[in-house]
Amino acid sequence: MHSSLIRFIIMVLFLGSTPGISAARGILPESVRVSPMPVSGIRAHGVNRARDRGSRLVPPTAPLQAAGASKLQPLSQKQLLDLITAGVSSQRAAELVRDRGIDFEVDDDYVRTLRRAGATDLLIGVLRKTSVPMEGITVESEPNAQVFLDGSPQGLADARGVLVFRSKIGPHALKVSLAGKHDFEQSVTIVDGQPARVMAPLADIAGSIRVKAPAGASVWLDNSIRGTVDSGGEFLLSGISPGVHALRVTARGAVDDSQSVVVVAGTEKRMEVALADAVRANPQDELKYVWIAPGDFMMGCSPGDNDCSAPEKPAHRVTLPNAYWMGQTEVTVAAYKHFVEATKAQMPPAAPKLYRGWANGTLPMVNVIWNEARQYCAWAGGRLPTEAEWEYAARGGSPQARYGTLNEIAWSKENAGNQTHSVATKLANGYGLYDVLGNVWEWVNDWYDPNYYQSAPALNSSGPATGQEKVLRGGGLDCRPQIASGFRPLQYQARLPFGLLRFSMRVGAENSLKASSPNFSPCWNIFADQPKGGRRHLRREV
Repeated sequence: MHSSLIRFIIMVLFLGSTPGISAARGILPESVRVSPMPVSGIRAHGVNRARDRGSRLVPPTAPLQAAGASKLQPLSQKQLLDLITAGVSSQRAAELVRDRGIDFEVDDDYVRTLRRAGATDLLIGVLRKTSVPMEGITVESEPNAQVFLDGSPQGLADARGVLVFRSKIGPHALKVSLAGKHDFEQSVTIVDGQPARVMAPLADIAGSIRVKAPAGASVWLDNSIRGTVDSGGEFLLSGISPGVHALRVTARGAVDDSQSVVVVAGTEKRMEVALADAVRANPQDELKYVWIAPGDFMMGCSPGDNDCSAPEKPAHRVTLPNAYWMGQTEVTVAAYKHFVEATKAQMPPAAPKLYRGWANGTLPMVNVIWNEARQYCAWAGGRLPTEAEWEYAARGGSPQARYGTLNEIAWSKENAGNQTHSVATKLANGYGLYDVLGNVWEWVNDWYDPNYYQSAPALNSSGPATGQEKVLRGGGLDCRPQIASGFRPLQYQARLPFGLLRFSMRVGAENSLKASSPNFSPCWNIFADQPKGGRRHLRREV
């Protein structure tokens, strides 16, 4: 008795003894009252009281939808199984199936499940007649993507990004979703006997990078310039795909700031960049160095320079992918004396008359052979630059043979009075380097080959592998004042204590220069007197 009563109560709660409960369950409309069927031959006394009062109960076969009520959705597998499990008779469940229909295909596995729950042959027969034709759908997307059909979740894609399920024949709305991706939505029509396969690519939801940097700085992303920081000190990079990106901020007179940035889908990454001063002091030799950013340029004979010799041709594009530091001035006598004292080296045997026995420390150090220049650079923490590095820095961003009026930028035979002058007494080039034209010639690291430009590589050109002579650049008082020309095929000894060829040095560094302990690595040496960066070769003294 108690067991039957409990089953009756469950049945009433499921079907709803009041219109409100029925509507909440989503099975019967609010305007319809349905009398629950007796369970196990036990009549509910609630029904008896209703009959005693003369209340009219809706017959079991009455329509389940009253006039004006909204159309109810077909029963799902779970809803029907819940009815049988709650004790609703197979007859009543069959009536619901006839009136509302079902949204699934009846297979043997589901039939066995219903029978275990108490379903009879009557219900099973109605279900088989009402069964909706189904067909398979294969969705290929991304791992763990969630698949919806007509708003109902169908499951998650597996590790391969694949989900296979079945759906009834006809048109459907397919949606595939995954965090950090745009939803994929598409109409799909399922045809009986034709399994459907849908490719559902999910596009990344873009992120953004907000850069805070000095106004006027250039912002680069993945080696492509994107714009300039506004007057408020900000620049927004939008529409950035999720992942790791290379961010670089550059400005004239400042050291480039380069770093990796991880962009998350749909989020804004904030980056604050403080650009360091592009001029720093090297505590080793007490000279200043200027930051030279990466770039490419046309190397060789400049446009409009009609005096170029054969070794300066053809002009060819060279790319230098790495930043480096260059000495702001030629190496001075004072700096070279620090080297001599520290290493127990020797000063050159003879000093020009103007140098008063090496007493004037502001003059460029001269008459230094290539090996001595190389040793100085190693002591300072660097090396001699390649010829390409030298010319790129010497041009200062200008493609012309000269970067300004000759008298303002260089000491040459027209204005020098046939003598070397103190460093940094003329105007600097676009990168802030002094005396790259004139005053004295400059050693570079490259071996000399008059035909090298005809086959020089475009990336990091570093000169021939072997040779007998080293290249001089920068010009002196004896040659024409252009950057790329002025080559003379003369065989000079490596050290000439008198005359027009005088040798000094300029030191550079790799991009890891630090104010406290610099790691210098190109050292450029100046060794003659001409304001044109032509190619001159000197036989190296070992």
